[in-house]
Order: sequence, then C-alpha cells, then structure tokens
Amino acid sequence: MTAIIRTVTGDIDPMTAGPTYLHEHLIIDSAIVMHEFPEIHLCEIDAAVNETRDLKRNGIGTLVDCMPFQSGGSPEKLRVISAMSGLNIVFATGMHNKKYYEENVYNHLTSGDVLREKMIDEINKGIGPEKIQCGIIKVAAASESMTREEEVVFESAISAHKVCGAPILTHCESGNGAIEQIEFFQKSSMPLASVVLSHTDKVADLGYHKEILGSGVNVEYDQSLRQLHSATKPSAKLTIKMIEAGFIDQIMLGTDGARRSLWKSHGGNPGLSGLFLGWKDVLKDMGASPAHINQIFIENPQRFLAFEPQ
Repeated sequence: MTAIIRTVTGDIDPMTAGPTYLHEHLIIDSAIVMHEFPEIHLCEIDAAVNETRDLKRNGIGTLVDCMPFQSGGSPEKLRVISAMSGLNIVFATGMHNKKYYEENVYNHLTSGDVLREKMIDEINKGIGPEKIQCGIIKVAAASESMTREEEVVFESAISAHKVCGAPILTHCESGNGAIEQIEFFQKSSMPLASVVLSHTDKVADLGYHKEILGSGVNVEYDQSLRQLHSATKPSAKLTIKMIEAGFIDQIMLGTDGARRSLWKSHGGNPGLSGLFLGWKDVLKDMGASPAHINQIFIENPQRFLAFEPQ
C-alpha cells in the first residue's frame, strides 16, 4: 500500500506536502478556553483563513493542527480553512492536557479502551457527519512524572499507532519530561522514529537535547516567534548545535502559535509566517545550509507524517 499524509480534505502524496509547520493551533474553541484561557481562544474562521493565506503566499504547504476534538479543536472549521487558503492541514486525534476538558469527559476518555477506540476511529473513519479524518496522534503530560491517567493516554496512542500506523506527537510541559516519555515509549516497544516531542527547546541545555536525540526520537522546536526579536535566540543556537552534532534527520519546526498576540490577523506580531521568513534567515545566518533548511522544513516532515493506511 502507498504511504500518504492524511489531511482534513483527504489523503495527499507526501512528496507534495511542501514546507511544513509541525505544531500549530488554528482553532481552539471551547467554553473552558474562552473563560479560563482567553489569550489562546482562537475561534474565528476568517482570522485563521487570513493567517493561513499569508503562510501559503510565503511558501508553506502543510501544517499540523494539534488541538484534538473535544479539547477545543474543530475538524469542520479546519476543513473550511484548508479549502479557503489552499493549505494542507493535518488534524490530530488523541488528547491534550487535562485542563482543557470537562472532568466527566476526561474521566470517560481515560477509562477502559475508550480512548484507543476513539483514536482508531478518528484516523480510519473520521469525525462527525463529514467524516473528517485525523492524520496524527497527540498526547500530553503535564509534568516529568506521568499520572496514571496520562499513562492511559500514552498507552492508547501506542496501541492506536500499531493498528493504524499514524505517527505520534507529544506535549512536553515547559520542555520537561522528554526522557521520561522516551523511556515509556521504549518499554512499550514503540518505534521512536514515529514519535516527535514538542516544546523541548524551552529547555536550552545541550546535554538534555543530545540525550533526547541520541535515543532516535524526533523533536519539534517551536519557540521561534517568541524569540525572533530577542537578542539571544537560544532555540536557534540549539538547533545549530544539534545539526552540528549530527541530528539533522530528527529536527522539525513549528510555532505553537496559540496566542492571539502572535497572529497578524489579530493585530499581533510577527505572524505565523515569521517562522519561514525571519527565523529561517536567522538559522542561515548562524550556519544552517540550504540543504539543512530543506531537510528541516520539507524532507523530515514528509517522512515523519507519512504512513500506510491500515
């Protein structure tokens, strides 16, 4: 069977994905977010269309939206945004941090095989009347030591991966807990080449990152927009150091741009396009070659997001 990347508008040939952002949030719309986290309340289709059209104009082909259904994500809105912007959007099944769920919903999803079956169905069959399919599995841990509920989430994701083939993306709170997540995956015989850890560049320790990447897992560095106008740019320096250490095959980038203050369409800056425009040039100025840039933005995501539907 041929490998594909699964998007909200259908499966695509991985070779057509183009430059890819691996960790984004275009829609975060729930009562919990609106009342408790208004700074990340992203509900307007028009604003997301404007932001993604800007990405498309500047050369981006694909992005991964990491807010699963029931935590504020909306596959229906993402399909509209994709159709109107021309940008490929990969939507995540799975679960985010507990704080984004009503308690009864979270407790239900982390009981028995409910979550495993939800993940498999959302990848293979799709969500809602439009049957919009997911192309990646999202899991999260809120600290270095997983709770039993979080272990259930990770176990469900591993099981779903083994059934469906879709890759797994994880949330590392404040960049921490990566080693513990890696060890959990290893104990469950999860192939680390099919896992990417997010936000680890919030911790700039080189030894930490060499240990992470030395395991064979992938990383997604996403602090670019927050550091673009800073003097030090620790995430850029970290990226260059990891390239020099021989880990170019395992590095991908995103913005984790879940802040109204970061979107040009909400009056913020630098806009989601700041990663592919300004930050790319920062990396080049620090020593990244055109081949490095191509591999980080195109080749690595093409390989990572591709899977053979089961």
